[in-house]
Amino acid sequence: MTSRETIIETRNLSKHFGGLAAVDDVSIKIKAGTLHSIIGPNGAGKTTFFNLLSGNLKPTNGKVFYKGLDLVGKPIHQMIHMGIGRSFQITNIFPNLTVYENIRLASQVMEDKNFRFLMDTSKMKQVERRTAEVIARVGLEGQALLPARMLSHGDQRKLELGMILAPDPELLLLDEPTAGMATDQVPELISLIQEVQQSGSKTVILVEHNMNVVMQVSDEITVMHQGKVLAQGTPSEIAGNLDVQTAYLGGLYDLHS
Repeated sequence: MTSRETIIETRNLSKHFGGLAAVDDVSIKIKAGTLHSIIGPNGAGKTTFFNLLSGNLKPTNGKVFYKGLDLVGKPIHQMIHMGIGRSFQITNIFPNLTVYENIRLASQVMEDKNFRFLMDTSKMKQVERRTAEVIARVGLEGQALLPARMLSHGDQRKLELGMILAPDPELLLLDEPTAGMATDQVPELISLIQEVQQSGSKTVILVEHNMNVVMQVSDEITVMHQGKVLAQGTPSEIAGNLDVQTAYLGGLYDLHS
């Protein structure tokens, strides 16, 4: 799949909660091999839209397609095997397991579709090799034997990214990956995400409140407002869009920084 092809497409996607249309008739295409950010003011519908993409919510109307395949109704474990991985706003790790054990469990998913804890020796060696590779990639070799709960919040975020990477997904859905992180920890994590996306020709869809991060790393940005797509374009196009500036209350966020 080339970077010009569509990897994710939504058609007339909507999600209603009672009389509220949290996502309202959204149709977008996201290109393979890009880092595509979803932004918007609070209440814009971006988190609901993200949960529709990842299968955590079922749409009221509309479709989500991954490489032309309809995702609606697909269970999460099947989406993982299709090459889709996602993170959450709240760190999603096993706190009492070691870093190594967390990554090994995630690596094991792709080696055994029934997820049996006992597997043949050759498969276990593949899992162990993959586990070591991922731990090195996210820079946690020195903490591999520590319980995850003992890691700093920033390192827990790196561990969560490693768990997403372990099954080697083609598409990464990252929901507020810098949430709760100290300012000085953010650049390292963002550099890691960029390196993963660029070196592996992976597609990253990012929901992020940090506008500095979004403007620096995105190939393309979709801006949502009141459940609809307000604008889509490059960071420079979005920064210069008057409708976007108005939606962000005239500078509540600095879109040019």
